[in-house]
Amino acid sequence: MTDLWGPAGVDVTKPHHARVYDYVLGGKDNFAADRKAAEQLLAIAPDSRQLAQAQRAFLVRVVRFIAESGIRQFIDLGTGVPTSPNVHEVVRAVDPSTRVVYVDFDPMVVGHARARLATKQGVIAVERDIRRPQEILTDPEVQALIDFEQPIGVLFLAILHDVSDDQDPAGIVAQFREQMVPGSFIAIEQFASDSEPEARAQLEEVYANTPWPIAFRARDQIQRFFDGFELLPPGVVDVEQWRPEVEAKPTALKVVGGVGRKR
Repeated sequence: MTDLWGPAGVDVTKPHHARVYDYVLGGKDNFAADRKAAEQLLAIAPDSRQLAQAQRAFLVRVVRFIAESGIRQFIDLGTGVPTSPNVHEVVRAVDPSTRVVYVDFDPMVVGHARARLATKQGVIAVERDIRRPQEILTDPEVQALIDFEQPIGVLFLAILHDVSDDQDPAGIVAQFREQMVPGSFIAIEQFASDSEPEARAQLEEVYANTPWPIAFRARDQIQRFFDGFELLPPGVVDVEQWRPEVEAKPTALKVVGGVGRKR
């Protein structure tokens, strides 16, 4: 069996963050290049599996909190390869009528999302690029499902570190913020620059020659992404420390996150 074939528009010879993450979590929706990249990272930072699980647990806690705060419509940006529990599974446990848009630029990811996630009324997956936010906000399918005159939850989970500084990640967040009414929520999660240097260097090397090199950022820079929002306690912290339900050990790579409410 060969991994040299992939869906149209998918370069299977280069690692992709979503598929590497899928492999680290124990998934099967990945290719040889993704597995090689993941094993290189695990050799330097064996606790990366623990970190991936912590990121998933952060997603679950965050979206459940936002749903329990009354939000009934979500846009999940850079959704990645489907891994249960997914956003709609978590929020619909709070209210089965909650609407969810999954967004990703990768045709393979979107194909999986349409086949495995967008199988219920009120849940869709669209192929769009976060670097062009207006195309997401004006997408006919998105506009048909999301009422921008009502509060929404917008999830930037493990996606902004795929956006380089010259692509203006703060400006991307701001374009979504401008479309969000007061009472809306935003959640952000991304790699932090105070990661262990050797592990950080390995991850940067893995993705250096791909279309999406990793952008590590200082915590104060990440916090500025929340401008225009009330940053909720405990602020921007390691994902393991955001309202934890179980105790977790620190990892070599640092991923931080937080939640804000539109004023």
